[in-house]
Amino acid sequence: MAELKENTRRVIEVTAKDLPLHCPMPDMVAWNSHPRVFLPVHKTGEALCPYCGTQYKLTGPVGHHH
Repeated sequence: MAELKENTRRVIEVTAKDLPLHCPMPDMVAWNSHPRVFLPVHKTGEALCPYCGTQYKLTGPVGHHH
């Protein structure tokens, strides 16, 4: 079983394998802390969750995403 990520951090780095990105992510400790919201992190490289204020930063190469 994969280790759950803490989603109380303010900045979380994600990679292309996490796309499409939504908050909270399924592998987070508090995965049901608010409604799931999809974040367009692939457009600018960063996205802010409007519910919890967590900032996501996209790292590494991004392939084509539909």
